[in-house]
Order: sequence, then structure tokens, then C-alpha cells
Amino acid sequence: MNQVYLVFTTNHFPCLTIIVVLPIIAGSLIFFLPHKGNRIIRLYTICICILELLLTTYAFSYHFQSDYPLIQLVEDYKWIHFLDLHWRLGIDGLSIGPILLTGFITTLTTLAAWPITRDSQLFHFMMLAMYSGQIGLFSSRNLLLFFLMWELELIPVYLLVFLWGGKKRLYSATKFILYTAGGSIFLLMGVLGIGLYSSTEPALNFEILVNRSYPVALEIILYIGFFIAFAVKLPMIPLHTWLPDTHGEAHYSTCMLLAGILLKMGAYGLVRMNMELFPHAHSIFSPWLLIVGAIQIIYAALTSLGQRNLKKRIAYSSVSHMGFILIGIGSITDMGLNGVLLQIISHGFIGAALFFLAGITYDRIRLVYLDEMGGIAIRMPKLFTMFNSFSMASLALPGLSGFFAEFIVFFGLITSSKYLLITKFLITLVMAIGIILTPIYLLAMLRQMFYGYKIFSISNYSFLDSGPRELFILICIFLPVLGIGMYPDFVLSLSVQKLELILSNSFDK
Repeated sequence: MNQVYLVFTTNHFPCLTIIVVLPIIAGSLIFFLPHKGNRIIRLYTICICILELLLTTYAFSYHFQSDYPLIQLVEDYKWIHFLDLHWRLGIDGLSIGPILLTGFITTLTTLAAWPITRDSQLFHFMMLAMYSGQIGLFSSRNLLLFFLMWELELIPVYLLVFLWGGKKRLYSATKFILYTAGGSIFLLMGVLGIGLYSSTEPALNFEILVNRSYPVALEIILYIGFFIAFAVKLPMIPLHTWLPDTHGEAHYSTCMLLAGILLKMGAYGLVRMNMELFPHAHSIFSPWLLIVGAIQIIYAALTSLGQRNLKKRIAYSSVSHMGFILIGIGSITDMGLNGVLLQIISHGFIGAALFFLAGITYDRIRLVYLDEMGGIAIRMPKLFTMFNSFSMASLALPGLSGFFAEFIVFFGLITSSKYLLITKFLITLVMAIGIILTPIYLLAMLRQMFYGYKIFSISNYSFLDSGPRELFILICIFLPVLGIGMYPDFVLSLSVQKLELILSNSFDK
């Protein structure tokens, strides 16, 4: 029985194409601005990001129907005739959340990067190029176009780490490019394999491929290829070691983009590609996703507890939270997948905020090791308050977004009919242990940073509390964290119809 995927489209202005290409085209004009006009460059970049966010919000508010599960705002243009490559864009309930998250976080990141003055033109161009790549990836409806947008991220991140990173920036940037480029090879092989299978002409449009069936052996091979590429970006153990090193050396504005958006590209790919295109292989591998996800939650939490470096502790916290995404995807339930999307959005906000806080703390005290800190709370009460607030959100305090994301993943696993009761009990037990470990390493981090008197004996430090710009960024991130925690249906209502369609077309047979 073939799957049937309809496309809902309207005659409309090509807003998706404009949303995708505007940042990189406008970014290229930065090089024509005065070379020493850092303030002009920064204001120009922020204005472009705000314009992009407003355009995206307007287009989705007036043209996107949240209760309609089919592809919307479809745009299809013949791009490269020789390769039969189409510039095909479209959005649905699965992609609209990450797109809006990308616009919101990138806009705040450009404001967070205000202190950067060295090579300001190149820095802000790279951020806008990443912006285009991220929006393009989440809205791509052609596999080769998806791959090109995936690759568009690599060089900007490499340069952002290499040129504006810490002492070990060359090592971290090289490790990042080796891991992610290695994963991209598997992605390219999978894209070409799936496009050329049983076809005299390349068929790379998603709506064609989603209706195609494969021999089980070939489907498993293709599934593994895509899975490796997305597992590197997620990241999944044991392919995660690039992330703490990159976070440890990158400027905090780059860390915000990494934690807020880049990791979510891997989670998005697992649902969009692995689940939709290879449902039979996904059913075979889903128990292993549960096992790896459970191990990742415990392993990364314990490893985070042993980190002296503040940014690496937060990085391993991110790795631990990605374990919940693997379990939600492996549950094969609409509840579990809704938890995955909520975790993508929630951790995008929380992770970006924590790295921003870690960065502005370092700017003031010039310390990265937790055992050298102490007593910051008295000198910087605003910073202390915001660090506490986002740490509580990260450890899933009820009323904040992290709680509902993890709770819905829990519930999705428990209600899954695919697994035995003993399996669900064991995985749930491991997840519960991970949830207990999370406040241990986060509260230990807060204790080491903010309590005691150690820092008072050290002179020549700037104890200025958070300024208006920093408070504005943090409050802007905290409001959606609080809003989603109070009313998660705001996010879930966008995706529930689409995720039910994925499951009904692929797994309920």
C-alpha cells in the first residue's frame, strides 16, 4: 500500500524564497559598508534580522493554517536542469516551529555579539549566511537542496570558531569540521542513493520519495547513512565529542547558535528523513534509539558533573537533554513526537540563554573553571537571578518549558504499544535517574559560581552587573520559556496534525 501525501498550495507571493535568500544577499552588502564603521555594521545586521523575523512572522500568521497537516506555501522553480534540481520550498507543522526559533535566536544573537569589533564585516556576514542556511534547511522540499543547505552551515561555523574562539580554537574548529563533514558524506551518499534508486532520472522531490517503497536491506542501509549524519549533528554518543570542545572555545554568540539551532537540525532530520522516508527501518532501529537515548541521558549527566569548565558543563547538559529527543523519536507515538518538537523549541531557548550567561560572566571575571569561582551572587544579583531562572528551566521545574517537554516524552514512551511493559519500565527508570542527576550538576554549578567568598580576595575584576542590553536579551528568551511552560499547546497546536499524519501514513498499517 503506497503512502499518499497531498500538497496544499496557494497562489501567493514567493515569501519563502525571500525569507531564505534575504539574509545572505543582505549580508553580502556588509562588505560595501565603511570598513571601520563597526557600529553601522552591527546596526545593519540587527535590522536585517529583525526585518527577516517580522517577514517570517507575518507570512506564517496570514498564510499558514495550523490545523492543516499538508505542505503549505509551496514554491517550486526549476533551478539546475542538468541535475533536475528544483528550488522547492514548503512548510508544515514540523518545520514552522524550528523556523520561528531560528529567527528569534539569531536576532538576539546578533545583539549579543555587539562587543565584537575585530573583523566585524566577516563576522556578521557569517551569521547572516548561517541564518539563510538554517531557514533553507527547515523549509527544503528537495533532498539535494536539503543537503546544500546542510553544507552551508559548515564553513561559517568553522570560521566563527577559528577566528573568534579561545586559545585552542584551531583544534576545536578542526575537530568540528572533521566530524560534521564526515557526517555530511553519509548524508550525500544517502541522498544520491535514494534519488537514483529504480529511476532513470533523479527523483529528489520529497513528495515523490515519501511514496516510494524500498527492499528492506536497502532501506536499512539508507537509514543508517542518514542516521549517522544526523547523529553527529544532534549529537549522539559516541559522536558527541566535538560539541564540548567547540563550545569550550567558541565565542558565546556562536555557542548560542550552536545550542539553539544547529543541534536541532539533527533532531529535525531524524524525524523528517528517517521516520518519513524509511518507516520499516525505523521500526527495526527504534528500540536501539531508546537504549542509546537512555544511556546518553545518564552518561552525559555524569560527565557534566565532572567538568571544571563552565561552558563544557553546559555543553554536556545539552548532550544529556538530546537523549530525550532520541527516546521520543524511538517511541513512535504522536505524544512522543510532540514531546520531541517541544524539547527542540524549549532547549533551543534554554541552551542559548545558558551559554550567553556563561559568556557574559567570563567577560566580567575572566575565569572559566568553576572551582576558581565563588561569591558572584552578592556582586552581580541580576546575573545570579537569570542564571538561576534558566537553570531551573533546564532541570525541568514545573511551570517552565523544560518540564512539559520531558513529561510529554515520558508519557509518549509509557503509552507506546510497540514495547513490552518491562522495556518501558526500565527505560523510564533510567530517564528518571537522569532527571535526578540534572539538578545535581546544575545546582552544584550554581553553588560553585555564586556562593562563598573566594572571588572577594581577587582584585582587578569587573563586577558590573548585567546591563540593559544583556537583560533585554535574557528577558526576551525567558518570556517564551515561561509562556510555553504555562501553555505548551501554543507550540503543540502547530505540529500535532502533521505528526499524526506521519504516524498514520508510515506506521499505522
